[in-house]
Amino acid sequence: MQKQDAVIPLLRIFDVEKARAFYTGWLGFRVDWEQRHAENFPLYFQVSKDNIRFHLTGHYGDCTPGTPIYIEWAGDLAAHQAELAEKDYRYCKPAIIQEPWNDVVMHLTDPFGNRLSFAQIKPA
Repeated sequence: MQKQDAVIPLLRIFDVEKARAFYTGWLGFRVDWEQRHAENFPLYFQVSKDNIRFHLTGHYGDCTPGTPIYIEWAGDLAAHQAELAEKDYRYCKPAIIQEPWNDVVMHLTDPFGNRLSFAQIKPA
């Protein structure tokens, strides 16, 4: 299988347990790998789900908190939103909205202010 080009956003985190609860516990991503220079250093790790990958980093200076990410969701966005609603995550209750440019989008904000927009693209 030929490897494809990929863009992997880095997202700043400040608490590993909150990051795990949000990304793996609620969103259903899996941890692919973790890296820490030594015991008292920040964690850097990759999470993924389907073809979506993020690097989550506790390292100061790696990236800016509050990063917006626009994700073209290939599956059924309504089903994805229903699955998340079933988990009843205390800190986020996303809705699906129709954007003026014709995309159907579900906006989420992680515990560190990073904004994830899952978009089901519709033809104009």
